[in-house]
Amino acid sequence: MEKRTARLTVLIDPKKKATFEKLCALDDVNASQKVRQMIREYIEEKLGESWQDDVFK
Repeated sequence: MEKRTARLTVLIDPKKKATFEKLCALDDVNASQKVRQMIREYIEEKLGESWQDDVFK
């Protein structure tokens, strides 16, 4: 599985960021957790459910 982390910097409108953070709080997750979830879902959509086998070999 994942062994290290890397930083991803995203520039976003402050009002959108505040709205995103409020919506994340309603789901009891922070913004970073939600972004990681969306990235995992996107990768799975593009590469299929076995993407981890290919990525983490």
